Amino acid sequence: MTPDPTPDSTRSAVDVAVGVDPVEGRPHVAVLDYGSGNLRSAVRMLERLGAQVELTADRDTAIGADGLLVPGVGNFHACIAGLEAVEGSRIVDTRLAGGRPVLGICVGMQVLFETSTEPAQRRREGLTQWPGVIERLQADVVPHMGWNTVDVPAGSRLFAGVERENFYFVHSYAAREWTLDPRGPFEVVAPLVTWADHGGPFVAAVENGPLSATQFHPEKSGDAGARLLRNWLETL
Repeated sequence: MTPDPTPDSTRSAVDVAVGVDPVEGRPHVAVLDYGSGNLRSAVRMLERLGAQVELTADRDTAIGADGLLVPGVGNFHACIAGLEAVEGSRIVDTRLAGGRPVLGICVGMQVLFETSTEPAQRRREGLTQWPGVIERLQADVVPHMGWNTVDVPAGSRLFAGVERENFYFVHSYAAREWTLDPRGPFEVVAPLVTWADHGGPFVAAVENGPLSATQFHPEKSGDAGARLLRNWLETL
């Protein structure tokens, strides 16, 4: 889907804040449609930022796009079942093998880990891009719903310009530990991990070469989320 040019007089505050040009520079972004919730807010935000967006379950389209967004809401194991139905693991593996950017959002981030303790009739393994288990937040109030600050590491490209902003979270489970810690010559390519806190620290975002992910919803995080998504689009 390609957005119509938007006259300056009707451009939104988000458009102005992140410097959107609705005509030039349209990277092709595939939003993977595997039956996980409402995807329209992510599609609309990416279109507003100037991307040519295609909501698709087609393997070749998802592999061939400039960028792939993997959304996710609801139960971890149900999302994995949906991904299995569209060969999601193969799509992500193929893209990453070629250095092609992938962005996971919310449960779309959680599925990149090994598995989850979330209850399900049938438990499934995650995509295992990163070691670790998704666990229930240890907070008095769960789900964690609303705005929260994040602790961004130095050198983050994803958070450039929004390091001190708040982002919108809706979740009960998260990666409460990060165990991938390269040493020696690989230390220079160690992932950048952003943290947040709700009853204890949890991983809020990861930047790992072509693979990035956020536990929060950038598409629901106003100007800060729009700027973050624009930063990602600029890597495509």
